[in-house]
Amino acid sequence: MKIKCLLVDDEPLAISLLQNHISKLDYLEVVGTCSNALKAAEILRTVNVDLMFLDIKMPQITGIDFLKTLRNPPAVIFTTAYREYALESYELEIVDYLLKPITFDRFFKAADRYLRMNAPVNSKIISPVQEDFIFIKNGAKFNKVSVDSILYIESIKDYIVVHQKEGIKLTAKYKISDIELELQDKHFLRIHRSFVVNLKNITAFTAYDVEFGSIEIPIGASYKEYVFKVLKSS
Repeated sequence: MKIKCLLVDDEPLAISLLQNHISKLDYLEVVGTCSNALKAAEILRTVNVDLMFLDIKMPQITGIDFLKTLRNPPAVIFTTAYREYALESYELEIVDYLLKPITFDRFFKAADRYLRMNAPVNSKIISPVQEDFIFIKNGAKFNKVSVDSILYIESIKDYIVVHQKEGIKLTAKYKISDIELELQDKHFLRIHRSFVVNLKNITAFTAYDVEFGSIEIPIGASYKEYVFKVLKSS
């Protein structure tokens, strides 16, 4: 059975691009397109939608505010040209956060993430012993890094340093905002303009910092309220 998709975006070219990407995956089908949240609400009342690709900045009401109004929303993948809404999206339990222009490779990863999140417990797609990895590009080389091995990621000018267990470090030319988006559904959290941390590996925290054993990482003032709320509930 195909996954029924609704595309909501006020840019016709963005809609066309998503339609083109979806046409390449035989398990997805478009059941509706519209340019604003009000029309999307009408479609959701009459059409069965599994997955909604939702733009954030739209006229009348933003995608984030629209999603908050839905009592039983479908799964959502945000599509936006703006990075600054990523932190707020954590609270909305979305599938993914795609930055425009959306490449097919990145689109495919988001669609695959939806499949994994909605696979039956006994499905072969999910394996309880499967280790999760990411690939971090450094020059011409792609470095395979175990997600569980990461303690925290530090931004230093145009580079990031991936601090792992046993003192292992990997330095790569990368924007911390890009790695933050890549890890957003893997229990990582931005706690400072220069630090993203692995919530699973935190050993202690205060209102001012988090700890990994003897290592203390500061919590930025502008992140403090949200980070402390997440830490207390995790």
